[in-house]
Amino acid sequence: MAIVTSTEMFKKAYDGGYAIGAFNVNNMEIIQGITAAAIAERAPLILQVSKGARAYANHIYLMKLIEAAIEDAEQNAGFDLPICVHLDHGDSFELCKSCIDGGFTSVMIDKSGLPLKENIAITKQVVEYAHDHGVVVEAELGTLAGVEDEVNVSAEDSSYTHPDDVQEFVESTGCDSLAIAIGTSHGAYKFTAAQCTRNEQGLLVPPPLRFDILREVEKRLPGFPIVLHGSSSVPQEFVKIINENGGRMPDAVGIPEEQLREAARMAVCKINIDSDLRLAMTACIRQYFNEHPDHFDPRQYLKPARAAIQKMVQHKLVDVLGCNGKA
Repeated sequence: MAIVTSTEMFKKAYDGGYAIGAFNVNNMEIIQGITAAAIAERAPLILQVSKGARAYANHIYLMKLIEAAIEDAEQNAGFDLPICVHLDHGDSFELCKSCIDGGFTSVMIDKSGLPLKENIAITKQVVEYAHDHGVVVEAELGTLAGVEDEVNVSAEDSSYTHPDDVQEFVESTGCDSLAIAIGTSHGAYKFTAAQCTRNEQGLLVPPPLRFDILREVEKRLPGFPIVLHGSSSVPQEFVKIINENGGRMPDAVGIPEEQLREAARMAVCKINIDSDLRLAMTACIRQYFNEHPDHFDPRQYLKPARAAIQKMVQHKLVDVLGCNGKA
């Protein structure tokens, strides 16, 4: 199967009460781990490339790795793996155009930090070019706090999505999906300790997502696919391994998975997962070197890291997103 857009994926997800996993990729091992999980669970995929990842790994290399994953699925697993290749947080028309011209099937233009009219104007420009080339567009209303690649927004500068704006925005821009802010946050350090409570085990519990905003957006945009960014759950087992093997990640906390599953049953058709992949890889590598200080071959420590990514992604596809068996 060739690389596809997210249009059919989102329609089925909305009707079926599940979400598609959108996983950020940077290198071969991450792509292999994610796609192996999708093949095992027969799940559709969105592989996301940020501006920073594209600069790090090179656009051509990433596209060829993704094409190789599709070919491998067909030849060795007998499975037509549907993959949408998406630009995550595109910050300019020029970047979106370059990705569209380079074979991406979906792009995000994120001008959520601008006033509404300016956000509409730039988003509409991207949509017109993308649609002329058979590519879909994700846009954003509301601003998520946190740090992730090129995104760096303080808690003070973040803002929830205003449901009163969504219909005007979608109708004026023609975008194909909309990322909203309902309390998720970028990175592994999503919330300060002051924003959280502690459970009986002493672990930090973040404030609940604003499902009231999501429900209101769903009323204003019936049948329209909604996206959640900053939705990594920051698995504490990986944080523990990192801290036990020389890392320092105090109070790293993510979005509870049961809240993400609830969102997937509603209008949310795409859930972005990034930090969890990095945590899994980093935890395995740190542990490996601590246990094998004399080893130096990258194949030795990247192999278990790749396996950990596959296991974690399979869990997300089945237990959080509910998209297993939907490809």
